[in-house]
Amino acid sequence: MTRRTLVFVAAHPDDDTFAISRSIALHRSDPDLRFVLIHATDGEAGDIAADVDVMPEKLGALRRLEAAASWQTIGREPDRHVWLGFPDGGLADIGRDLFEPIREVLVEEAPDVVATFGLDGVTGHPDHIAVSRAVTEAFMMSVELGSPGFGRLLHGAIRQSHIDRWNANLSAEGRPTWDPDTPYSIRGVPDHTIGISVDTRSVSELTVAALRQHRSQWSPVHMPIADEELGKSLRTEDWVIAWPPSHDQRPVLTDIFEGI
Repeated sequence: MTRRTLVFVAAHPDDDTFAISRSIALHRSDPDLRFVLIHATDGEAGDIAADVDVMPEKLGALRRLEAAASWQTIGREPDRHVWLGFPDGGLADIGRDLFEPIREVLVEEAPDVVATFGLDGVTGHPDHIAVSRAVTEAFMMSVELGSPGFGRLLHGAIRQSHIDRWNANLSAEGRPTWDPDTPYSIRGVPDHTIGISVDTRSVSELTVAALRQHRSQWSPVHMPIADEELGKSLRTEDWVIAWPPSHDQRPVLTDIFEGI
């Protein structure tokens, strides 16, 4: 079997668990997979769960440990894990300093698949948007230069139909709904733009357990959503194929490596 390399670029610890861990879990026994993970920040500026005893100045170090524990729970740790150490909340202000190290790793790895956030950051978070732009630019530059690898660029996405269904349920329960005009609220994409839809029901419980390893963000005290309810939202993993370009009538693929 041909060795395949995947690079995922995240802004903060737990972004990767949400976005790509289910596909990695499905491939965790694949000896031909090389998995490279880049974190732009340590997530050191985030809120701290009330039941987690850590000083703010130690939060970044803790979140690195939580990320490692999360991937250990998945059962497939990254073959290479790069922490860029840029300031949490400041990625939109650093320009080429973000682009260059991402581009360097991509060139070194010559990946078959590169994945990151959609251009809207999925939640509109400025750090997510900055990472998406930097990764997309670095990928396209590599394609234009004819660099080896670079077969597919994926942007993580949530189907609008899923958000509509979730909002209907939330509204029926008298709870606030997701509003894309609100900062850090999830954004949907039209269903027809989804190019890959992975059935992840078999690993959704594992993914919930991995998320809970990010205790400073996902402890039951801080995020009291029931594991069962959280798992229901993780039964599919959807991606927009940002490159290569193709028409909307293409068949929806069922795995991030299908056709590679």
